[in-house]
Amino acid sequence: MTSHQGRVFKRCGCRDENSGRALGARCPKLRRQGGAFNPRHGDWGYQLELPRTSEGKRRQARRAGLESQEQAWEALDHLKALLDLAQGEGDVEVQIADLIQNALKARTCFPSVEEVRKRLGTGADVRKEALTVGAYLKAWLAAKPDLAEGTRTSYAGHIRKYLIPYLGQVRLDRLKSSQVEAMFESIEANNERILEARESEDAKVRASVRGQRVVSLSTKHRIRATLRSALSDAVRSPEEPVNVNVASHARLPSCPRKRPLVWTPGRVERWEKDGTIPGEVMVWTPEQTRTFLEHSRKYVWLHPLFHLIAVKGLRRGEAVGLPWAHTRLTDGEADIRTQVVQLSWTTLTSTPKSEAGQRTITLDADTVKVLRAWKKFQNQARLKAGPEWVDSGLVFTRQDGSGWLPSHVSDWFTRIARAAGLPPITLHGLRHGAASMALAAGTDVKVVSAELGHSTTHFTQDTYQSVFPDVAKAAAEATAALLRGASAPAGAGGLVPVR
Repeated sequence: MTSHQGRVFKRCGCRDENSGRALGARCPKLRRQGGAFNPRHGDWGYQLELPRTSEGKRRQARRAGLESQEQAWEALDHLKALLDLAQGEGDVEVQIADLIQNALKARTCFPSVEEVRKRLGTGADVRKEALTVGAYLKAWLAAKPDLAEGTRTSYAGHIRKYLIPYLGQVRLDRLKSSQVEAMFESIEANNERILEARESEDAKVRASVRGQRVVSLSTKHRIRATLRSALSDAVRSPEEPVNVNVASHARLPSCPRKRPLVWTPGRVERWEKDGTIPGEVMVWTPEQTRTFLEHSRKYVWLHPLFHLIAVKGLRRGEAVGLPWAHTRLTDGEADIRTQVVQLSWTTLTSTPKSEAGQRTITLDADTVKVLRAWKKFQNQARLKAGPEWVDSGLVFTRQDGSGWLPSHVSDWFTRIARAAGLPPITLHGLRHGAASMALAAGTDVKVVSAELGHSTTHFTQDTYQSVFPDVAKAAAEATAALLRGASAPAGAGGLVPVR
């Protein structure tokens, strides 16, 4: 093992009165009369001869301004221990010496012996600058060209809005789960600030948070999922000094799946009285859905779209992006192979996320009738428009033949529902309602799951199953009839059990 020559010294900034030259270590004030160093004068430093550069030039590791002799010896011993890791291998010694020299120039801390040992064990160049979380996340996202555009936008938003502002400057190999938890605590503190400002009587305070959104628990879970995915790749990479995925260990309150609630007469009455909405996911009864569809007939260019979603439970992007080429009215089928994703004010067409999402749905006779009438109307509008018609090939279009912007469809849905005097639900609530009606009608859950594009029947039951009041009443009467020894009433068969 090479013996690395170094020394510890003490010096000051005093100068010779005659020549003006710095006295350095020759200053008589550095020592007391007995020869001991004067603790009140001068600073400590160290100097270590480093292996020559790859070009053969001599160099030293030298630093002054330390508070004590012990501190200087500790630093010197640390540098020697780093160089000893090379075990006499010339190229590795040069790398470690470069690392030391770069840290001195940048005035940054030297890496620990354990960090350098790990990098040597993986065959990595120890001179590589320590990577921050922010730099890693940017490089990680850029290195994933095959991501769906919607997923990429979601990841980029989490990285830009939360992960980099809160964790970006932390070294990747020093990131702790406690720091991830602290990020979520800060986000929640900002949530409270926004809510308090919204309730303030001061208009300026309210204006200060205008446009700022409260980050929901489900969004926090998605932020953590983004970080967890990125760190999983770092753990698998031999180039990154990461052994543990700290995002997996960061604690967050559980986020139970939001179960839909039906707008029963009692809930509607309370909503009409004080505006109370009892749940985050609300579903109309079949009667309320019929009222909406009847009212939507006034909006010729939207009624068929809303009818298909209400009956078959298509997602918004799937309905907006459905082409005539994938729709076979004679067979009563439609292939769901595309969806329109909205990113800000632009849209792009992609395939559904999962394999189960790419499916063929069966159209009932009433829906086929609605679509046939719509296709005839659309063809007449196309002939009337002539060259002004945009040949998008989509089933549902605006007056010029171009496709709908998904957000505009949602806006129109809310507007029509309000005009019909119905309690509020989201457009996605029609999908919940379609699933609930199918299950309540006794349709096998496997069929409903396949039609909705779910990968498991458990997800369908757990998320989309709502019990309508009349169905629950029939189930209750059927149970009571069995206890009385009577036969179950007609129509009680095929009910989906309440779990």
